[in-house]
Amino acid sequence: MADIAKIKEIRERTGIGFGDCKKALEACDWDVDKAIDHIRQQSAIKAAKKADRTAAEGRVAMKIAADGKSGAIVEVNVETDFAARNERFVAFCDTVVDSVLRDGPTALDGLDSLRKELVQTIGENVSLRRAERFVANADEGRVSMYLHTTLVLGTLVEMTKGDEATAKDVAMHVTASEPLVVNSDDLPASVIAKEREIFEQQARDSGKPEQIIDRIVEGQLSKFRAQSCLTEQAFVKDPDQKVGAMLKARDAECARFVRYQVGEGIEKREDNLAAEVEKLL
Repeated sequence: MADIAKIKEIRERTGIGFGDCKKALEACDWDVDKAIDHIRQQSAIKAAKKADRTAAEGRVAMKIAADGKSGAIVEVNVETDFAARNERFVAFCDTVVDSVLRDGPTALDGLDSLRKELVQTIGENVSLRRAERFVANADEGRVSMYLHTTLVLGTLVEMTKGDEATAKDVAMHVTASEPLVVNSDDLPASVIAKEREIFEQQARDSGKPEQIIDRIVEGQLSKFRAQSCLTEQAFVKDPDQKVGAMLKARDAECARFVRYQVGEGIEKREDNLAAEVEKLL
């Protein structure tokens, strides 16, 4: 006869379905601890089977320390946006960001067993894609964040000086405008060289005279820098003012930022239901 109390205990400790709890207990002579070990072993097997399935949905999780001197951002992926709203997936994301805030990005290495248990629970592949932690070293430094209401887009910023309101404004601006670097000097020479090559080729392909190509290219590079550099962009809350001017007026400086958007750079699989049905037939 089924022991409902034991089934309920395993359900609460693992989060898997009641039927799976009962099967694990039956396989282990109704020993709770052995049943949980059995479930973990099965979790690892299921996680391995699902590992090649594309996980391009999910959420960005962020947290700032109470003293404002450090902060963390993580991207955790799952296969469907439905699963991304699962309460256990949300709780797992909170655990991940707490761990990164405490121990840095290397904390992801110690969370794989929890990840595998979550795969068992929700039935989808879960990926700990990336993480970053900022720690402000300057006496006046602080770390701040902006997380979009969709929970799939967010920015972490480190300021060397400036108040919290300015730090939040910078984080919001980066989230909205997607700069690549803080200042134009931060753009790698390789990026500038590649853009120059592209602009030169475009000018020649359009039939522009050779003697004016350099001038055209320099103009396009200047525009590229303005679009790519935080301090050169028009401030989202006051488009008549550049971010650099805003920071100077508020006696503030941005040291660095990182912006995450869920699934960026991941090639999503396009499911073709008609083709799958035809294949089955």
